[in-house]
Parts: sequence; structure tokens; C-alpha cells
Amino acid sequence: MKVDSLHTLLEQELRDIYDAEKRLVKALPKMAKSASSDELKNALEEHLQVTKGQVQRLEQVFELFGLPAKTKTCAGMKGLIEEGEEVMDMDGNPDLLDAAIIGAAQRVEHYEMAAYGTVRAMAERLGNDQAAQLLQETLNEEKEADETLNGVAEQLMASMNMEEGEATASSSGSRSKSKPRTRTSRA
Repeated sequence: MKVDSLHTLLEQELRDIYDAEKRLVKALPKMAKSASSDELKNALEEHLQVTKGQVQRLEQVFELFGLPAKTKTCAGMKGLIEEGEEVMDMDGNPDLLDAAIIGAAQRVEHYEMAAYGTVRAMAERLGNDQAAQLLQETLNEEKEADETLNGVAEQLMASMNMEEGEATASSSGSRSKSKPRTRTSRA
């Protein structure tokens, strides 16, 4: 398709993000199932419901521009989801795997924030305030999801640091019992 106007470019961008959201609706349940932390599971399940609403909102935006709601393969989201699937296939400490899932989910959120910021600006430039408002609503939800994931990550890291700190303290304590450290001072 030849892109010869802002309206045509907006259509391409909307089709791309529409595909991205539909892919995410399929990926989020898998991510939630792979999570160990109840907080992470809940955050992902909640965002799934929000994402379903975002798909419907995009359909409204298409309608506001008189366009059919069609997808165009979103290579970016496809790649981000593939990376997320690699994370879900890893074995290891559940807390570390949850941290990896959070990282994958946040990359998705940042990708979406960039896309929605762009299409919202285009809608504004084209004078469609209603579409711009709907796109801004979705952008706000993506930012909120990112903040929620940040909170879950901070809780997870705090518990991991405490556990690692306890492990370090107990191992250094056993080390000092077996072989005391001596300090030498140089004058």
C-alpha cells in the first residue's frame, strides 16, 4: 500500500496495533499461567481484560475514521511475544523466572505506549478529537499496566534481596567460623 497521506499512514498504524493487541490477547493467558507470583498472575490477568477492551476501542477508532477494522501483521509484537515465550520455556528459580516474565511484559507495554502515542498524535492532527481521546485512554491504561508491573517487580526484587542477603549472611557467618578473617594494617 502506498502511503501518500497522514490518513493512510494512520490506517497502517491502526492495523498494526490492532494486530498487536489481538496477539496479546492470546499471549497474556500463557504468561499468567507461567507466573509463580500471585501478584504477577493477577496483574497479567487484569491486563488481559483491559486489553480486550482496548481491542474494542480500536474498532471504534477504525469506525470513527470510516475504515474497516483489519489487521496488518505486527512484526514488532510478534517478536516480543516470541521472546516472552522463550522466557516462559526457561527452567529455574521461580522468582527469577517471574522477573524475566515481568521484563518481557514491560517490553510489550513500552512498545504499545510508543504506538499509541503516535496514533493519538496523528488522530489529533487529523482533527478527530473523539478518536484521539479513545487512543489517549488506551495509552493511559498501558502506562498504568507498566506502573503495576514496576510495583510487582519491586516487591519481587525486595523479597529476592532479603533472601539473598540472608543466604549471604549465613554463608559468610559459616565462613568466618571456619576461617577467621584477619585485618592487617599498613602504616
